[in-house]
Amino acid sequence: MDGCGGYDGETLRAVVRVCEGASPAEVLDGAPARAWVDFDAGVRALDDRPWLLPRAPEEPVRPARTLLDRLRGTAPSRTAHRPPPPPPAIALCHADGRVREAALEEARTAPELRPLLVVRCSDWADPVRERSRVLLAELPGSALLPLAELILLLSRRTRGGFARSLLERALREGPAVDVVALMAHQDRATYRLAYRIAVERGLLTPAELATTAATCGDVTLQELCAEAAVAALTATDGEAGQAAVLGRLLTARAARVRSAGVTALRRAGRHGEAEPFLADRSAVVRACSRYVLRQGGIDPLPLYRALCAEPAAHPGAAAGLGECGERATDTGTLWALVEHPLPAVRVCAITGLRALEAVVRERLTSSLDDPSPAVVRAATRALLPEAAGIPETLLRERTAPDRPRAVRVAAERLLRAAGRALPG
Repeated sequence: MDGCGGYDGETLRAVVRVCEGASPAEVLDGAPARAWVDFDAGVRALDDRPWLLPRAPEEPVRPARTLLDRLRGTAPSRTAHRPPPPPPAIALCHADGRVREAALEEARTAPELRPLLVVRCSDWADPVRERSRVLLAELPGSALLPLAELILLLSRRTRGGFARSLLERALREGPAVDVVALMAHQDRATYRLAYRIAVERGLLTPAELATTAATCGDVTLQELCAEAAVAALTATDGEAGQAAVLGRLLTARAARVRSAGVTALRRAGRHGEAEPFLADRSAVVRACSRYVLRQGGIDPLPLYRALCAEPAAHPGAAAGLGECGERATDTGTLWALVEHPLPAVRVCAITGLRALEAVVRERLTSSLDDPSPAVVRAATRALLPEAAGIPETLLRERTAPDRPRAVRVAAERLLRAAGRALPG
């Protein structure tokens, strides 16, 4: 089956309903694309469950295949009664490739059978597969749009790339409205493909790209649209248009989008506007900010030192100072901030000490008892390389049930890092 296919009781019931005369569209209406793949497998599963199939009153019960039948590759003995031909949808999924191939002509003129035509394009039998591809290629590009989710699902198969190529060509060469329609599709693979082609065709304005990057929860789309928005920034009309695009990127919740916006400040010649992002909560954004400032001839280190003088207003500055500071000069500042009353500052100060490689085990161990779980986690990460040097009794005391959960988890993690057995 090359993956992406199976069947369950619901699938078998759907197959039986089609055998009884229901149309596939009626049975699978509203079902996800995978239901067609399961239907294909379910038809062949019924070969071993003949008692489920409908039969005329005068037709004798068809005996099930025995193990000997399976080994010989033969069917069990039957009466001379000739069963009626299966419905086209069933024939398209038949175990016999000759039956599947003969049923393909029905799919040429029956839109409701087109999903099964797509399934047959990855068929394991060469004649069936090749004929299916010829018939699918004869369809207009617009006919492939309702099949997009199924086409992309089947493209994971070894022989599933043909239909995907047809779909991509239809989207690249067809009306823009078709691409826009698929951008609103619920299937992730489908809307990602539509967005990628929309970007290639230039169907979205920089403002639309920036808005999508800033508001979409899909990581792949965030990166795709943010990069495209930055690349199209020079084509944005006027400074006001550029400012709107940059503003949307710079205020995004996702760090990868903010970093793209910060990097775009260099392209726009607005290097100084990267300064507020020196204290961003994301290390990637902070790094991009330092890069842009240096490209504009601005040294970020003095700015970090000034920001650390007001740590409550800029907690992330402590982490940034450790990322570009000097051990001899800035270590004292960071150790002082480890005692700051604001937990966010304490976390960033410990992060800065790690970046500066200035962690002192004896001084930081007390932070394992910090009332803030975030500080405890930051201290644990910083102490992991020094776990073997922490007294075992100190860690075991912190695994007691009456200790806060964050403290217990930290102690157990450090015990494992030191190669010591956990209590209990």
